[in-house]
Amino acid sequence: MKKENEKHFGLRVDGDILAKFRYACGYAGRSANSQIIQLMIKFILAYEKENGKIEILDNSIKNQRDQ
Repeated sequence: MKKENEKHFGLRVDGDILAKFRYACGYAGRSANSQIIQLMIKFILAYEKENGKIEILDNSIKNQRDQ
């Protein structure tokens, strides 16, 4: 991830879920943040496989199927 494009994203989550998630991430050798990023990437890839590539043009998003 390029630092100049890095964004901060707040997330409200139940404390028990967060504790379990952090534990599981530690077991996998990842921080909670890096695991969330990996989950987001997998989700986007699955979406694009089914619906077409999402293109980001000048801060706007366009899906190929919308063309």
